[in-house]
Order: sequence, then C-alpha cells, then structure tokens
Amino acid sequence: MIIRRHTDPELSAALLAAGESKLSPLIARLYAARRISPEHLDYRLQALARPAEMAGMEQAVDLLLHAYEQQSAIVVVADFDADGATSCALLVRGLRAFGFHNIDYLVPNRFEHGYGLTPEIADQAVAKGCQLLITVDNGISSIAGVAHAKSLGMQVLVTDHHLPPAQLPEADAIIDPNLTECGFPSKALAGVGVAYYLLLALRSRFQSLGRDELPNMAQWLDLVALGTVADMAQLDHNNRILVSQGLARIRAGRAQPGVLALIKIGGRDYRTLIAADLGFAVGPRLNAAGRLDDMATGIECLLATTETSAQQLATALDSLNRERREIENEMQQQAFELMDEMLLDQQSARFGEALFHPQWHQGVIGILASRVKNRLHRPVIAFAPADKDRLKGSARSIDGVHIRDQLANLDVSHPGLLISFGGHAMAAGLTIAAEKFDLFRQLFDQQVGEVLGGVQPGESYLSDGELTGQQFGLPLALSIRDAGPWGNGFDSPRFDGQFQLVSSRLVGDNHLQMVLRWPDSNRQVKAIAFGVADQFDLQPEQRLHLLYQPQINSWNGNNSAELLIERIYVDQPEIQQQNC
Repeated sequence: MIIRRHTDPELSAALLAAGESKLSPLIARLYAARRISPEHLDYRLQALARPAEMAGMEQAVDLLLHAYEQQSAIVVVADFDADGATSCALLVRGLRAFGFHNIDYLVPNRFEHGYGLTPEIADQAVAKGCQLLITVDNGISSIAGVAHAKSLGMQVLVTDHHLPPAQLPEADAIIDPNLTECGFPSKALAGVGVAYYLLLALRSRFQSLGRDELPNMAQWLDLVALGTVADMAQLDHNNRILVSQGLARIRAGRAQPGVLALIKIGGRDYRTLIAADLGFAVGPRLNAAGRLDDMATGIECLLATTETSAQQLATALDSLNRERREIENEMQQQAFELMDEMLLDQQSARFGEALFHPQWHQGVIGILASRVKNRLHRPVIAFAPADKDRLKGSARSIDGVHIRDQLANLDVSHPGLLISFGGHAMAAGLTIAAEKFDLFRQLFDQQVGEVLGGVQPGESYLSDGELTGQQFGLPLALSIRDAGPWGNGFDSPRFDGQFQLVSSRLVGDNHLQMVLRWPDSNRQVKAIAFGVADQFDLQPEQRLHLLYQPQINSWNGNNSAELLIERIYVDQPEIQQQNC
C-alpha cells in the first residue's frame, strides 16, 4: 500500500513567505508534509541548542579542566561502531587541540570483550596509567565497569546517548541527553554529537577563563556528520544543523584526511556528497572494522594526519567491507532458506520474529536483521552464537514498536530471560542464554503483538504524491538535494506514479536498469532498481506503478536526473491519503 503524505496548505504558505522566494512551491510542500516550521530552516551553527542545557555538563567540564591542569592520563573508551569510532576520533583530536597531551583510547573487541565499559576494559585502562576514563557512545549501562574503574582509582566521565536503565552507574559525571532530568531539547543526538557538545562546553569554559587561541570547533563537524548519519540518528532540527554544516566542510575539501579517503574509496565525489553517501558508502566501510576485526583500524583512519596513511587505512577498511558483504550474502541466503523451511512470509510471520543459525557471524547479524525486517515488515531479531552457552542478538524494528522498550518490558515481566540489552527505538542489542531461545522467541512475539493490538503490520510506504514529466528534470533533482540533509526522521522525498516501460536490462549482480516513459508525455527517463532483477519478467510497453526518488547521475563531468526505484508494482497498488 502507498500512503500519500498530507500537506498542511497553511504551513506550506508560511514556509513560502518565510523563504523570501528562495523556496519553490514543491520544496515548501515537501517541508510542510514533514511538519517543518520556518524557524527550523535555520541551519546556522548559532541555531544549535546550547551545551549548558545538557544536565551534568558543568561537572563533566570540571573533570576535564582538572585533568588539564594536572595533565592527567586520559583514556577514551569507545563503542565498536561508526558512531563510537567518530566519537573517539573527535574527542582525541579535540582534547589534543586544547592542549591535553596524555591521551589514549581503547575500543572493546566485539568477540573478546563484548559491548561497552566492562571490568576487563577498566583493567586495560588502568594498565595504560589511566587517571580519567571517558566513555563515548557507551557507558550509561556499565554499572559493573564503572564501579570497577572507580575501585582502581580512576575518575570516570560517561558520555552516551542511549536510553538509561533504571539504575545509573556511579560515575563522577554523566552526560546523556536522554537522562530523565536532562532538559536538552534534542534527544536524538548521536554519541558523536554528545562528544561534540562536551568539547563546545570545554571551549566555552576556557574562553570564560580568559584563554586565548582556542581551536575552531567547526573543523571537526565532518566527523559529527558522519557519526550522526551512520548511526541513523533522527535528523531533528539540531542534528540537521550538525549534518548540514559537516557536509558543507566536506564539500569544500576541509574534512579529515581519513574521511576524504573513505569517501574516495567508496566511489563518491566529496564535492557533491549528500547525507545518504555517508550512510551507504562511508559508514559501512568504517563499521566493517568493528564487525569483523578491530575498530582501532577505523579510528586510526579518522586520526590519520596525511593523505597517504589515510588512504592505506581506508583500503584496509574497504577490504574488510568486501569480506563483510560476502558473509552477509551467505547469511542472508541461509536466513531466507530458514524462512522457507518455516513457511515464513508476510502472511504467516509472527508479530515479532526471532531467527537463529549456529553458523551466523555476530558482527553481521544487525545487517541481517535489517534485511529480514524489510522482507517481513516485522520487528526482527537475528541471533548468532556468542559462546557455547550464550547467544548475541541484534534487533531491528518498524514504526510503532520501540524495540528497546519491548526488551525492557520483557526483562521486567520475565526476570532472567535477558542477560543484557540496550539500544534505541529502532535498533537494539541483547544477550540471552542459548537454552532460552525458544522461550524468548515466543515471549517476544507475544510482547510485540500486544503493542500492535493483535493487528499484523502491513507493507506500506509513504509517498509525496505524483510528479509530471514536465516537472521532472535536473533542476528539480538539484533543488531536492539542496533542500536536505535528508535522512532518518526527515525522509528523502519519494514519489509514485504510472510509467510505461520502454526497455530494461540486467546490470551488475541483480540490478535492473530501465528506460521509462512518462504517461503524460513522450518524455523518457532512465531509472535503476537495485537487487530486484530476478523478481520481475518485464516486457516493453508494460505499464508499471513505481515508487521512486529523483537522483542525480554524474558521469564524466555531466549531470543528469534519473529515478531510483524503491518499489515496482506490476498491478495497481492500493493508494490512500495520510490522515491529517
């Protein structure tokens, strides 16, 4: 089913008036459909929320200032994903620029240490001579790890953005916009955003103390943009400012050497980079290190100071990403075979589905869960062996089911079912005893079914309506691109409509390249649909209903507009108007 977005005509008119003719009626309509008010179009850094609004920030800066005065040994403990890597690189670069000279970092190995600040990681930190331990993108649930670090004589500063548990760790300071008592207006900050705000507050404190020659904070916004998009953080107004400003620096060629190297090896042009490129080309290569090996490779790439060293590290990350894709393809095939054996499809699937295979790789189950979720349109948890007694799970959810909250509810209603868990609305991680998998699968299904009211979720897609052949072209595609940054929570515009197929051919592994004709004219347009060639037997002159995004194709210095096809309907789909 396609649901066409509702647009408030009064809000659209207000946006046009506020834009002083800079907005086209179409862009104003797209903004209004996303309930964007005129003041939320201000992407200047001055429009950011203030660091002082974050609870615990004063105590956090006090710790840093004391460490600066004493030149204490600092160890940053990072998560092993792209958000953790960018957070770590940002804090290390930033603190060094402020004059902290004794800084090191640790990143847990996914396969040896598990997630976050554990007692074992605290032991490693103290072995490095650590006096102030700072977590980035983790720590809010590390009760045992923080306690152990404190018992070893270290001070602990937790910076995180994950939802806090009922009991908080007894750290010397905690900053997390999702703390109950925190009035910070943006609850969607990624871990790298929290780290950036810590540096902003530190700079403000140094400035109030009369220190001169403070670093320009804008120089690290490329890292903030990368971590925010790669972590799929909701692009609320505050995050759109951070991402917009970061993209501007990247397009100007003023990014870190490692970021530019990852963009290049990902086949993108930094001069025309968009947020989606960070999510689909750069982020996966950075994440591959933490999924298969050691995220230290990714962090070192982001810390590289020369183009040569950055390119070498980016090449290593690209190799890991190729290996990750091979593993993912094999696991996906196994998952679909498992679903076939269970006679599992959109009609027969449970409300919430959990899958396990003894050969699955725990570093890739998150991607797998996302693929299966897209196929079943259900919340999905994919499990892999952690050891002979435990399973690691990675969950991906759908709109309307806050996956972390559902795990929390299960933890309360069935004590001992979960060994550990954490996450967000749309993604979470957990550990269970292997012997409890069948019970967990049953209870998870029941829990999600209650949230959905016993109604199976259907396959539906939001659309911004139809475009005509006269409207479509390079100027429109450029205007949509420039109206971003688009991303999670601020969805890229997608449209739907009837087309006539002129021709189609297989390209790459399983991609379908098409030439289409607009129904209202003889105008033709090129289109690409990824990974679906084996699902269709299309014939010339066939009528198709398509869900698509306009995109810009750059080739040999020439730009043209084409369609990125998201869904192909051979028969007319059901179309509804979104409720007001």
